[in-house]
Amino acid sequence: MNVRYRVELSESERSQLQGMLSDGEQAVRRLKRAQILLASDTGQSEERIAKALRVGVSTVYRTRRRFVEGNLDGALSEEPRPGKARKLTKNEEVLLVATACSKAPAGCARWTLKLLAGRMVELTEHAVLSRETVRRRLNENALKPWQRKMWCIAKVDAEYVARIEDVLDLYAKEPKANQPVVSFDESPVQLIGEVRQPIPAVPRQAERYDSEYRRNGTANLFVMVDAHRPWRHVKVTDHRTGQDFADCMRDLADMHYPRTQKIRVILDNLSTHSAASLYDSFPPSEARRIMSKIEFHYTPKHASWLNMVEIEIGVLRTMCLNRRIEQRAELVSEIATWERRRNASREKIQWMFDCEKARRKMRHAYPQINPQTGAVPVAA
Repeated sequence: MNVRYRVELSESERSQLQGMLSDGEQAVRRLKRAQILLASDTGQSEERIAKALRVGVSTVYRTRRRFVEGNLDGALSEEPRPGKARKLTKNEEVLLVATACSKAPAGCARWTLKLLAGRMVELTEHAVLSRETVRRRLNENALKPWQRKMWCIAKVDAEYVARIEDVLDLYAKEPKANQPVVSFDESPVQLIGEVRQPIPAVPRQAERYDSEYRRNGTANLFVMVDAHRPWRHVKVTDHRTGQDFADCMRDLADMHYPRTQKIRVILDNLSTHSAASLYDSFPPSEARRIMSKIEFHYTPKHASWLNMVEIEIGVLRTMCLNRRIEQRAELVSEIATWERRRNASREKIQWMFDCEKARRKMRHAYPQINPQTGAVPVAA
């Protein structure tokens, strides 16, 4: 045993270390050093302590030395580690970030770690630069140049604001039985069949299916959701033409809401989503009869997130369609079962976004509105 660094704990130090171990709320390394000091206080050798605690002999030696030459806190604390000098200087890191944010080289879809490391060797005096060095510096700057995100840039003007407030006002109003608010949209779905039968799941083995599949065409889903009561309906069609849209509007007026005075339909700006589709599909008198019961309210362009039905479509895809469905008849049956179950459970969408929140978040589009009170100034 190295007698130069003999550990002799006082009663208070021993109690402090034992309390740390019983609590177990300290860092693992700090608890390990406490165990080393308590074992050293009993006179055990460095080798025996290292073997019992599964640490290196050098760790036991350093902990004892820092206690004898310093104090208990010094022995328990982490010793500063100098580590290797950073490979890139500050200016070189700035150059790396600028390069990663620039256009990728000709013939390349995007920057990779290997490409960036090679370019930095060209631009600096480094003879070689590892991809790991590049990755760490990019990570510090929250950069992943191989990733791209798509987004729509909406033109926020008076029409955009007017449509936002029109839709949000419909959601916020007290529900009226004779004037329902129906959110409407459509979504395509692929019919996909198996080339080989999947292997069912068993204990300790997930279900397995072949990556190869058979494509059996597509279908279209017209989805409608009542904004104020727990009702939704999905109509499966082969196409998404103006005729199909017109049939959905007639179904709304005659089948789903036959006794209502006016059905206020919220929908996006697709070209078929208009009264013209009804006049193209039905005689003028029939189109006029249907339109007398329907009132269209359009979301702003590039703002489909305002359409409540988008949430329901996401639920439908997650709960029902997140699998391979081969035949149209099976698709219709599965969706109908999902629809009945969801309506029976009286599920509703809890819409939280209102005009007040819209004005706070988009106050740059409301130049005449006081951002503190939301009030519009009135001319004297």
